[in-house]
Order: sequence, then C-alpha cells, then structure tokens
Amino acid sequence: MPTTAPHALADVTASDSTLRRFLHGLPGVDAVGLEARAASLGTRSIKTTAKAYAIDLAISMVDLTTLEGADTPGKVRALGAKAVHPDPTDRTTPATAAVCVYPDMVATAKEAVAGSSVKVASVATAFPAGRAALDVKLADVRDAVAAGADEIDMVIDRGAFLAGNYLKVYDEITAVKEASGAARLKVIFETGELSTYDNIRRASWLGMLAGADFIKTSTGKVAVNATPANTLLMLEAVRDFRAQTGVQVGVKPAGGIRTSKDAIKFLVLVNETAGADWLDNHWFRFGASSLLNDLLMQRQKLATGRYSGPDYVTVD
Repeated sequence: MPTTAPHALADVTASDSTLRRFLHGLPGVDAVGLEARAASLGTRSIKTTAKAYAIDLAISMVDLTTLEGADTPGKVRALGAKAVHPDPTDRTTPATAAVCVYPDMVATAKEAVAGSSVKVASVATAFPAGRAALDVKLADVRDAVAAGADEIDMVIDRGAFLAGNYLKVYDEITAVKEASGAARLKVIFETGELSTYDNIRRASWLGMLAGADFIKTSTGKVAVNATPANTLLMLEAVRDFRAQTGVQVGVKPAGGIRTSKDAIKFLVLVNETAGADWLDNHWFRFGASSLLNDLLMQRQKLATGRYSGPDYVTVD
C-alpha cells in the first residue's frame, strides 16, 4: 500500500503551493448534475434474485459499529458475536466485514471475533472532532494497533483543510499512515462540514495522495453524513485516481444508511460509477449500526415470504 503520493503524482505534493495548485485545478463539480445522476441511479429496479445477492453483499460490507461513551466490554463482545454470525438461526448468512470500536475496546473486540474473517477497525486521531496535537493523535493510533486493530479510521483536521492548509493535512495523514503499520487506513473527511462538493473532491484526492487505503464520508456524529451524491463524487474520485496512478482506493459511506433499500442504492452507485472491481468488502464498506438488522429482516423475508417478529434480530 502506498505511504506517499504515487510516483505519477509525486510532484504535486512537493510544496504547499504545488499541492494547492493541483487541488484547485481539479474540475469543478456540477452540483445539479451530480445530484440528478445520484437520484437517477437510485431509481433502478432490482429483480428478486439480484436483490438476494445484493443483500448478502451488503451484509458482507458492513463495518458494524458502536462508538458511544457508554460502550461496555459486554456490548462489544455481543457486537463481535453478531458480526461473526449475524443470524445465528441461518449459518449461510455472511459475516460482516468488521466491527468498529474505540481504541480502548480493540482488545475485547479482537477476542470476540477471533478465528473468523471479521476485522477489527478502530477510530483514532481524537475522533470525532480531531482536535488534538499530532503526537496525541499518533499515540491514539499506535495504541489501537498495539491492541490488535486491523484497520484505523482517522479524521482529518477539517479546520486546517477549510483554511486551505492542505500540506498540513497531507503530512498528518502520511504520519498516521506510517503509525498504522500494516493496518489499513480509512481517512474520514466529515463531508457534512466541508460545505461544498468541490471541497469533497479536493479532500478525496488529498487523502488518496497521502496514502489512504479508503476514503470515508463521515463520523456519523454530525447532522449530514453519507448521501448518494457525496458518495457518488467520492466513487468518481477513486475511479479517476486509479486510472491516473494504477492505485485502487476503497470508499466507505458512513452514517444515516439504515435500510436495505438505501444500501442497495449505494451498491448501484458503486457498480455504475467505479465498476465491479469495487463490489467487494476489500474496497467498499458501510459504516453502520442499525443497517444490519434491516438487511437481516429483508433477507429472511426473501427466504420465507414473510417478515419475522420483533425478536428476530437483536437490538443494537
């Protein structure tokens, strides 16, 4: 995985001015066109057999998440058990991609998913605000990795980005990437705070230039999180980045995706924008807490023709 800008674009990160020139030279976003395309793709009809495949695919892409101050070891162990066997009554149900927890819960989560394919992701870098000194953020990352985290979800310094201090943000991401070691790095932009689609495009390229393995919309802690439009824009960015550099980067929409219908709309966006290479949990994830329950309910409805009672799925 890259730790610095790919060779094809190495020159653009040589200085603050070259990086600024590159980011502000990206094509402007046609907001009306972007939103219209996202809405249009969201109306695609899915046949029953394709829907069953899409639901299983979506389940396998969930980063099952709990990021609350009231999290307990018991809750995290239960979450891990659910990630490994989302539906204990049907062992054909795929496991989720990962469980996502705070750094102090990584060891507990790691024990809960031991022996399975489920990864342990940890938010870090003073999540969700990111308001801390760099050495504190790096210590946060190293603690999570030392406890066994397979993936790190970091937040960028939105204040620095919005002030136009792009090289500071770039340097911070590269430092976190180095501190993450073998763990895959997801870079969270908090798109709801970036104000414009042009900023989301710039942040996407900045994150990828700095070595992100994934670019992620949101923390789930603000009013506006993942939307079809901002995710479509990020999918266009990873597609174009691979075309230019040969490096593939994943995308993770997070926050506000609660139903199977929503998840399937996002999968259509992936297929129609980035392509089938991204239809795999190595390259696309859903950051969610309640989505899995609806996916399980819809899966059971397709299998039996009826909805289960309220106790069919656990309450997260």
